[in-house]
Amino acid sequence: MFMAFSIHDKWIKWLLHSIAWVIVVIIPLYIDNAFGDGNLHRVYGFYLHTATAALIFYLGYLWLVPSFYLKERQITYFVILVAIIIGTYYISSFIEQFWFDDMKRIAEEVDKDQHIPRKVFGIFNHSVSSVLLSGFAMGLGVLDKLKQNEKRQKELEKEKLNSELAFLKSQVSPHFFFNTLNNIYTLIGIDTDEAQEAVLKLSKLMRYLLYDSEEGNSSLQEEISFMNNYIDLMKLRISSKVDLKISLPDSVPEISIAPLLFIAFIENAFKHGISYREHSFIEIGMDVDQETIRFETRNSIGKTSTEGEGRHSGIGLENVKKRLTLLYPGKHELRISRTNDTFRVKLEINLQ
Repeated sequence: MFMAFSIHDKWIKWLLHSIAWVIVVIIPLYIDNAFGDGNLHRVYGFYLHTATAALIFYLGYLWLVPSFYLKERQITYFVILVAIIIGTYYISSFIEQFWFDDMKRIAEEVDKDQHIPRKVFGIFNHSVSSVLLSGFAMGLGVLDKLKQNEKRQKELEKEKLNSELAFLKSQVSPHFFFNTLNNIYTLIGIDTDEAQEAVLKLSKLMRYLLYDSEEGNSSLQEEISFMNNYIDLMKLRISSKVDLKISLPDSVPEISIAPLLFIAFIENAFKHGISYREHSFIEIGMDVDQETIRFETRNSIGKTSTEGEGRHSGIGLENVKKRLTLLYPGKHELRISRTNDTFRVKLEINLQ
């Protein structure tokens, strides 16, 4: 896709150049035909100087600037540029002198009445216009380089997002899968129907992790289904001492969103919000309209949480923060707060 955009941009750029040159060629002929006396030598002289200017511009833009100036070879760039300016002056003067005899004769008659010789004025005019054209070519070359760097940076950011998404998937703890399988194994002997339902949910969860979320953005409805399946499987592990409140919408508008933005917060809530010795709670909620997604988790902090678990969880949260910054710059607000016994996350994403 990046290559396709590059080719498309180049095609547009050269189309605009071609249109500009067609206009440059047509306008003098139109003006001479409408207001001139039929003497085309002036038009030919204009074309000669325009062709010289074009040669200086495109040599600088297509060759000198990218090959020398932008590669830290400025001295070589200026030496070659001066040689081109001098060479184009003598070439254009030669053509004008030997091909346009009438223009030469008129110029000699004009020189008799002027204090400044036409040759001196021609050198000055050629030098100034050449410097301006070269500066313009340099500016366009630098802008093209900046645009290329910007596109390359976007590609790097995209690759970084993909790698961080893969890393985030790995943050959905492998222990969760092992524990869930153990719970399902236990359920088989107690409640076969519930065990089958748990296997189906685990299958859907893994399919979303491994396949559906690889296709770029997902629908918010799919993301909510994934979260519900994850929460239902986690319920198999918790006791009745845990006060669990889930408020996820049953149906939402057709909204496309980056996958796996919320799971790290949910996993973190279950990891640190469960205590088997004392009362604990987990609250997970989401509110959605056409313009905004509001997501919130709130959980108790179990005293049995280890320092290593905290670091592991922190990696997942930092990963999501980076993804939000890259995917929704200026369009999201993430607030994470912690007290001695409560951890809270509030995330708001503007979809406009």
